[in-house]
Amino acid sequence: MIISERIFYIMEQKNITQLELSRRTGIATSNISDWKKKKTNPKADCLLSICDALDITPEQLLTGKGIDPEYKDADIDYEVTRADIKILKQIHSLGDEQYKRLMAYMKALQRLEAMESIVED
Repeated sequence: MIISERIFYIMEQKNITQLELSRRTGIATSNISDWKKKKTNPKADCLLSICDALDITPEQLLTGKGIDPEYKDADIDYEVTRADIKILKQIHSLGDEQYKRLMAYMKALQRLEAMESIVED
């Protein structure tokens, strides 16, 4: 679910119309309507007022945690092992430049994995 879909999902759950959301946030109804029609998301500067109007947290709006039935908490079944702790200690002992390099390596590995999965499909 994208952010705008969450907004409309919550609005439906709370029986809030587009007009009512517009009144509560000051966002034009045409903008709210565009989110639905064009499947676009609101601008970042609107998110807090939307959260206030819908009585949700920014985390809930951005991640779906606690509101999106499709939300999967990646950490729910995660157990920290001794090996994990050892790796964390090594990471924390790195200097700034080494840390940045490690993060770049990890991003590169993730991109490579994504590219490999595309090729396999």
